[in-house]
Amino acid sequence: MSFSDDDLMLVTGGTGLVGSHVLERARQLGVRTRALVRASSDTSLLDEWGVETVNGDMAAAESLKPVVDGVTLIVHCAAKVGDWGPTAAYRDVNVRGCDNLMTAAESTGQLKRYIHIGSLGVYEARDHHGTDETEPPNTRGIDGYTLTKVESEQLVLKHIAEKGLPGTVLRPGFIYGPRDRTVLPRLLERLKSNSFAFLGAPEKLMNNTYVGNLCDAVFGAIQHSDTIGEVYNIRDDRLVTKQEFIATIAELAGHAVPTKVVPLGVAKFLAKVMEGTWKLLRKKEAPLLSNARIKFLGLNLDYCIDKAKREFGYEGKTDYKDGMATTIEWFRENGMISSGE
Repeated sequence: MSFSDDDLMLVTGGTGLVGSHVLERARQLGVRTRALVRASSDTSLLDEWGVETVNGDMAAAESLKPVVDGVTLIVHCAAKVGDWGPTAAYRDVNVRGCDNLMTAAESTGQLKRYIHIGSLGVYEARDHHGTDETEPPNTRGIDGYTLTKVESEQLVLKHIAEKGLPGTVLRPGFIYGPRDRTVLPRLLERLKSNSFAFLGAPEKLMNNTYVGNLCDAVFGAIQHSDTIGEVYNIRDDRLVTKQEFIATIAELAGHAVPTKVVPLGVAKFLAKVMEGTWKLLRKKEAPLLSNARIKFLGLNLDYCIDKAKREFGYEGKTDYKDGMATTIEWFRENGMISSGE
């Protein structure tokens, strides 16, 4: 499909990393935009771009009716993220909220395309070497986030099959880029304090996904109607090792490149002990080591993107070094890295 003056794109999670970039790209393409945001969100950037913002709660189905009014395109980016906390809290947002949004959109009879931002985290927590979409998701999950991302993805596919939702699922890996206010800031603190350590072999691959490349996938999938009903792995065209991933960030930010390595077996044992202790003590903050962090830093995360390349021309063309350089420069310009670093 091609965009028209009648189209209105709704983006959930519009003030977040992915949502803000999707909105920015849509505005560049001349597509009318609306963002679903929380009442407490800072919408100053969206206001500057001329994005219509609407307060709503995905957990409250009735509140979504005015949100989807007139909407023809939806990119669902909002999710409760993290690697700690009760699964029920993740399910309220990631599953029930997703269901409410799709049901509200379906009731209008105007929806042309629905893009669901899933996650490569739906796959089993093991080493991956070219895993493609024929491998089923791991329905056990390793935490509340990964489990509910599987459940929400299955729900989307059910709506497609049973209710004719014109939906597509995109599964990005670790997303990085300007306006990241969650993972990279914590990683930079660890590098600054010289407390970072690799978990297992630093030569294992990351599933790095530049946010600009993900936006290419979003708009490529929208414009190819034969992607409806399909699921696609999305990552950068070139994967980097954990060593290159961390060294590039450290060098760009002016920190020493870490060399300490904790054997993977030791890290897994410590993660098991820490997780058990933290749950027993009902701590709200995640332990230093967890299964999710083992997966991020200790496993080989190589997923095949040939299907996306073949079916809608995805390229993942921004290389990691260029994407991370742009990201760190944004951190510096916004005072998140001092000029002396």
